[in-house]
Amino acid sequence: MDNYQLEPIEPQVHERRKTPALIRVLLEILETLVIALVLYFLIDAVVARVRVENISMKPTLQPDEFLMVNKLAYRFSDYQRGDIVVFHHSAQEDYIKRVIGVPGDQVEIAGGQVIVNETVLDEPYIAAIPEYSGAWTVPDGMLFVLGDNRNLSSDSHKWGFVPQESVVGKALVVYWPLAEAKFLTRPLIVNAED
Repeated sequence: MDNYQLEPIEPQVHERRKTPALIRVLLEILETLVIALVLYFLIDAVVARVRVENISMKPTLQPDEFLMVNKLAYRFSDYQRGDIVVFHHSAQEDYIKRVIGVPGDQVEIAGGQVIVNETVLDEPYIAAIPEYSGAWTVPDGMLFVLGDNRNLSSDSHKWGFVPQESVVGKALVVYWPLAEAKFLTRPLIVNAED
Protein backbone atom coordinates (compact mmCIF):
# COMPACT_ATOMS: atom_id res chain seq x y z
CA MET A 1 0.00 0.00 0.00
CA ASP A 2 1.11 3.43 -0.70
CA ASN A 3 1.60 5.84 2.09
CA TYR A 4 0.10 9.16 1.46
CA GLN A 5 0.51 11.95 3.78
CA LEU A 6 -2.19 14.56 3.77
CA GLU A 7 -1.14 18.11 4.06
CA PRO A 8 -3.49 20.50 5.79
CA ILE A 9 -5.27 22.80 3.42
CA GLU A 10 -5.09 26.37 4.43
CA PRO A 11 -8.28 28.29 3.79
CA GLN A 12 -7.88 30.88 1.16
CA VAL A 13 -8.38 34.26 2.60
CA HIS A 14 -9.78 36.83 0.24
CA GLU A 15 -8.42 40.10 1.21
CA ARG A 16 -11.14 42.71 1.26
CA ARG A 17 -10.29 46.05 0.00
CA LYS A 18 -10.75 48.37 2.85
CA THR A 19 -12.44 51.60 1.91
CA PRO A 20 -10.73 54.42 3.66
CA ALA A 21 -12.80 55.85 6.51
CA LEU A 22 -13.01 59.30 4.95
CA ILE A 23 -14.52 57.92 1.74
CA ARG A 24 -17.10 55.88 3.72
CA VAL A 25 -18.13 58.98 5.65
CA LEU A 26 -18.42 61.03 2.47
CA LEU A 27 -20.54 58.32 0.83
CA GLU A 28 -22.87 58.21 3.84
CA ILE A 29 -23.23 62.00 3.77
CA LEU A 30 -23.97 61.88 0.04
CA GLU A 31 -26.60 59.14 0.55
CA THR A 32 -28.23 61.18 3.33
CA LEU A 33 -28.33 64.30 1.14
CA VAL A 34 -29.89 62.40 -1.77
CA ILE A 35 -32.57 60.90 0.50
CA ALA A 36 -33.27 64.33 2.02
CA LEU A 37 -33.64 65.90 -1.44
CA VAL A 38 -35.96 63.13 -2.64
CA LEU A 39 -38.13 63.51 0.48
CA TYR A 40 -38.19 67.29 0.12
CA PHE A 41 -39.39 67.12 -3.49
CA LEU A 42 -41.96 64.42 -2.67
CA ILE A 43 -43.37 66.51 0.18
CA ASP A 44 -43.23 69.68 -1.93
CA ALA A 45 -45.28 67.93 -4.64
CA VAL A 46 -48.06 67.32 -2.10
CA VAL A 47 -47.87 70.21 0.38
CA ALA A 48 -47.40 73.94 -0.13
CA ARG A 49 -46.43 76.35 2.61
CA VAL A 50 -48.18 79.72 2.41
CA ARG A 51 -47.90 82.92 4.45
CA VAL A 52 -51.03 84.97 5.13
CA GLU A 53 -50.24 88.53 4.11
CA ASN A 54 -53.42 90.54 4.60
CA ILE A 55 -56.61 90.86 6.64
CA SER A 56 -59.13 89.52 4.12
CA MET A 57 -59.62 86.23 6.02
CA LYS A 58 -59.87 87.68 9.54
CA PRO A 59 -60.91 86.43 12.05
CA THR A 60 -60.16 82.91 10.74
CA LEU A 61 -56.63 83.73 9.55
CA GLN A 62 -54.33 86.48 10.76
CA PRO A 63 -51.53 88.25 8.87
CA ASP A 64 -48.13 86.52 9.21
CA GLU A 65 -49.60 83.10 9.96
CA PHE A 66 -48.17 80.20 7.96
CA LEU A 67 -50.41 77.51 6.47
CA MET A 68 -49.94 74.05 5.06
CA VAL A 69 -51.90 73.56 1.85
CA ASN A 70 -52.83 70.18 0.37
CA LYS A 71 -52.00 70.44 -3.34
CA LEU A 72 -53.69 67.12 -4.17
CA ALA A 73 -56.99 67.74 -2.34
CA TYR A 74 -59.04 68.34 -5.46
CA ARG A 75 -57.53 65.59 -7.55
CA PHE A 76 -59.42 63.10 -5.40
CA SER A 77 -62.49 65.05 -4.26
CA ASP A 78 -64.76 67.89 -5.29
CA TYR A 79 -64.73 71.47 -4.10
CA GLN A 80 -66.97 71.98 -1.09
CA ARG A 81 -68.63 75.14 0.14
CA GLY A 82 -66.73 76.35 3.18
CA ASP A 83 -63.30 75.08 2.06
CA ILE A 84 -60.47 77.58 2.38
CA VAL A 85 -58.45 77.56 -0.84
CA VAL A 86 -55.25 79.14 -2.07
CA PHE A 87 -55.22 80.16 -5.73
CA HIS A 88 -53.16 82.12 -8.23
CA HIS A 89 -54.90 85.47 -8.67
CA SER A 90 -52.19 86.93 -10.89
CA ALA A 91 -48.68 86.03 -11.97
CA GLN A 92 -47.30 87.63 -8.81
CA GLU A 93 -49.99 86.98 -6.20
CA ASP A 94 -51.71 84.05 -4.54
CA TYR A 95 -54.94 84.68 -2.64
CA ILE A 96 -56.59 82.81 0.23
CA LYS A 97 -60.40 82.77 0.29
CA ARG A 98 -63.37 80.64 1.30
CA VAL A 99 -65.37 78.73 -1.35
CA ILE A 100 -68.98 79.93 -1.31
CA GLY A 101 -70.27 78.77 -4.68
CA VAL A 102 -69.38 75.81 -6.89
CA PRO A 103 -70.36 75.36 -10.57
CA GLY A 104 -74.09 75.74 -11.12
CA ASP A 105 -74.74 77.57 -7.83
CA GLN A 106 -76.88 80.70 -7.67
CA VAL A 107 -75.16 83.06 -5.21
CA GLU A 108 -76.93 86.16 -3.92
CA ILE A 109 -75.78 88.66 -1.33
CA ALA A 110 -78.58 90.83 0.01
CA GLY A 111 -79.61 92.34 3.33
CA GLY A 112 -76.33 91.31 4.97
CA GLN A 113 -76.84 87.63 4.11
CA VAL A 114 -75.16 85.25 1.69
CA ILE A 115 -77.71 83.07 -0.04
CA VAL A 116 -76.72 80.03 -2.12
CA ASN A 117 -79.42 78.28 -4.12
CA GLU A 118 -82.09 80.12 -2.10
CA THR A 119 -80.62 78.92 1.23
CA VAL A 120 -79.18 81.43 3.69
CA LEU A 121 -75.70 80.37 4.82
CA ASP A 122 -74.90 80.14 8.52
CA GLU A 123 -71.51 81.87 8.74
CA PRO A 124 -70.30 82.26 12.33
CA TYR A 125 -66.71 82.68 11.09
CA ILE A 126 -67.13 86.08 9.36
CA ALA A 127 -65.88 89.39 10.79
CA ALA A 128 -69.10 91.29 9.94
CA ILE A 129 -72.09 90.89 7.66
CA PRO A 130 -71.52 92.05 4.09
CA GLU A 131 -72.50 95.64 3.35
CA TYR A 132 -72.86 95.04 -0.38
CA SER A 133 -75.24 93.12 -2.60
CA GLY A 134 -75.24 91.27 -5.89
CA ALA A 135 -76.22 88.06 -7.64
CA TRP A 136 -74.07 85.58 -9.58
CA THR A 137 -74.44 82.21 -11.30
CA VAL A 138 -71.25 80.16 -11.02
CA PRO A 139 -70.18 78.82 -14.45
CA ASP A 140 -68.64 75.40 -15.07
CA GLY A 141 -64.98 75.20 -14.10
CA MET A 142 -65.25 78.22 -11.80
CA LEU A 143 -65.62 78.99 -8.09
CA PHE A 144 -67.20 81.92 -6.24
CA VAL A 145 -64.99 82.84 -3.27
CA LEU A 146 -65.26 85.38 -0.46
CA GLY A 147 -62.93 86.48 2.32
CA ASP A 148 -64.17 86.03 5.89
CA ASN A 149 -63.53 89.74 6.47
CA ARG A 150 -66.31 90.40 3.96
CA ASN A 151 -66.23 94.19 3.81
CA LEU A 152 -62.44 94.48 3.58
CA SER A 153 -61.80 91.62 1.15
CA SER A 154 -61.02 91.75 -2.54
CA ASP A 155 -62.83 88.67 -3.78
CA SER A 156 -65.42 87.31 -6.22
CA HIS A 157 -67.97 89.98 -5.35
CA LYS A 158 -65.51 92.53 -6.82
CA TRP A 159 -63.61 90.77 -9.60
CA GLY A 160 -65.60 87.65 -10.45
CA PHE A 161 -64.99 83.94 -10.45
CA VAL A 162 -61.86 81.87 -9.82
CA PRO A 163 -60.96 79.29 -12.48
CA GLN A 164 -60.57 75.89 -10.82
CA GLU A 165 -57.26 75.35 -12.64
CA SER A 166 -55.88 78.36 -10.73
CA VAL A 167 -56.37 76.65 -7.37
CA VAL A 168 -53.12 75.63 -5.66
CA GLY A 169 -54.89 73.56 -3.02
CA LYS A 170 -56.95 73.38 0.14
CA ALA A 171 -55.65 74.99 3.35
CA LEU A 172 -55.28 72.35 6.05
CA VAL A 173 -53.58 73.78 9.10
CA VAL A 174 -52.07 76.92 10.58
CA TYR A 175 -48.65 75.79 11.81
CA TRP A 176 -46.96 79.07 12.74
CA PRO A 177 -46.87 80.82 15.12
CA LEU A 178 -47.19 77.79 17.36
CA ALA A 179 -49.52 79.61 19.75
CA GLU A 180 -52.02 80.01 16.88
CA ALA A 181 -51.65 76.48 15.45
CA LYS A 182 -54.98 74.93 14.45
CA PHE A 183 -56.65 72.68 11.91
CA LEU A 184 -58.78 74.47 9.34
CA THR A 185 -61.91 72.36 9.30
CA ARG A 186 -64.73 73.10 6.91
CA PRO A 187 -67.69 74.56 8.80
CA LEU A 188 -71.15 73.19 8.20
CA ILE A 189 -72.57 76.29 6.52
CA VAL A 190 -75.62 74.34 5.22
CA ASN A 191 -76.29 72.05 2.38
CA ALA A 192 -77.11 74.49 -0.41
CA GLU A 193 -77.21 71.96 -3.23
CA ASP A 194 -80.88 72.36 -4.09
